[in-house]
Amino acid sequence: MKIRRFFGKDMREALKQVKDELGGDAVIMSNKKVSGGVELVAAVDPGANPEPPVSLAKASKPSKTTPTLSEVIGDDIPDSLQALLEKQSASSQLSSAPNPYSMNTQSNAAIQQAKAREQMRADDEIVRSPAFAQDNEDEKLSNSQAASLTPPPSVLEQDQMDTIKAELESIKNVLKFQVSELADERKKRNNPTHHYLHEQLISMGLGQKLARQFIDFLPHNVDEKQGWKYLLNLLSNRLHVGGNDILEQSGVVALVGPTGTGKTTTLAKLAAKYAQKYGADQVAMITIDTYRIAAYEQLATYGRIIGCSVKKAQNAEELNQLLYQMRNKKLVLIDTAGFSQRDARLIEQLNEYETGLSVNIRKYLVLPAGAQYQVLTQTVKAYHSTDIQGCIFTKLDECYSLGEALSVAIENDLSLNYVTDGQRVPEDIKLADSANLTLVAAKLHKKYGVHADDEAAFALAGGL
Repeated sequence: MKIRRFFGKDMREALKQVKDELGGDAVIMSNKKVSGGVELVAAVDPGANPEPPVSLAKASKPSKTTPTLSEVIGDDIPDSLQALLEKQSASSQLSSAPNPYSMNTQSNAAIQQAKAREQMRADDEIVRSPAFAQDNEDEKLSNSQAASLTPPPSVLEQDQMDTIKAELESIKNVLKFQVSELADERKKRNNPTHHYLHEQLISMGLGQKLARQFIDFLPHNVDEKQGWKYLLNLLSNRLHVGGNDILEQSGVVALVGPTGTGKTTTLAKLAAKYAQKYGADQVAMITIDTYRIAAYEQLATYGRIIGCSVKKAQNAEELNQLLYQMRNKKLVLIDTAGFSQRDARLIEQLNEYETGLSVNIRKYLVLPAGAQYQVLTQTVKAYHSTDIQGCIFTKLDECYSLGEALSVAIENDLSLNYVTDGQRVPEDIKLADSANLTLVAAKLHKKYGVHADDEAAFALAGGL
């Protein structure tokens, strides 16, 4: 007897393979669903074709207890395992029913029992064979590997939930944007002047939230020119100017901020201003910038010009010793290292140096006035945990827009003390003045913030 195992993606394909290889007399031994399709075990005995006894053959035509493949598939091959089982069951019941036309029913039953015993012996031989056992082991191993590669249902469900959440969040953002646009259109129709002035504030560099607050304070029936002046007055009044604290108060002051903001030059300008008023022997400078090349040499050069002492501290212990030695100085200015606002060392260095100090250090944040809104905002956030007494805007002469810096100062409630507008020491440092800074911001907006063909905007800015 020839026994083979067949695999197909469905019952139709598997049966076709059986018929093509073993012929129409093949017998289906077993069938089951497996991963990816259906598995059949079929057998055929090409050498054995037993003829029934003549007397029995003439007496009746015995029915087959096990249908052949040709009888099973016929013209309508079942597409599923359930359909095949139903078809085989119906065929078995039909073959086991008594034949009214049979001349010898007992003889038919004896033949059927004999064939059934023969089939059972064949099945038992298949099950006991080493090949069958190896096939079962291979099947178990394959199923085990498939199970290990398939993620558990909980992981699949979590991935699906994450995907759904992401899609819902995307839809939510789109709807928010559409609703916001509809609200803007409604406000534009209700009061075109307010909408135009709001766009001017945004163009000048103010943040969305602050510009919206200013527009909410604007009178309803104001015209463009009066409304613009009203808004600039609001901007000037919201700026918090801190005064000349550094030069009027004695103590220890440190300038902090990102690299490239002009801390060292600003420190030298403050030292020169103080020396002019109180004498060079009353002011000293210390640098703790051990990262930048020639940082100490640059500050020492300024010290020789001003006539004040300049020292360098490598660590917190040296800084503490220097501050003790300079305890008789009215003002000690400390130059700190500059890093990117995303660098943790930016904050950690001064905090580390302050540990164990016997004096209080007043810290002022140095910001470039022409930086982008997001850069200034992130810089202020980087120093959120530091006690900032005030801020200094540098490089005002390099600005193309000042509204961003003013907006960040207002939104973060920063006290603005000084502004610098050049490299000269000590001439190019001034006290912060809210009205003057607002006027500078408006002039820069007039020159760089609008297109030359926007006559209405130029006329409005020209009337300031």
